[in-house]
Amino acid sequence: MEGISIAKLLIIGALIVLLFGTNKLRSLGGDLGSAIKGFKKAMKDDEPTAAKSSAEEIPAERVTHKE
Repeated sequence: MEGISIAKLLIIGALIVLLFGTNKLRSLGGDLGSAIKGFKKAMKDDEPTAAKSSAEEIPAERVTHKE
């Protein structure tokens, strides 16, 4: 027994499309993408709070602004 080949994966994929249809799979993919985006956004929201606290410790005279 050699394992799972590309041809077997294509047959399994075709069966899944036949069973669920393209609309359900499309919505499932969109939901998964939204979940991943939400997770990434939540991870980014945690980082600025740590950077903000260290920026507040710097005196006002040392802060420089980019133009």
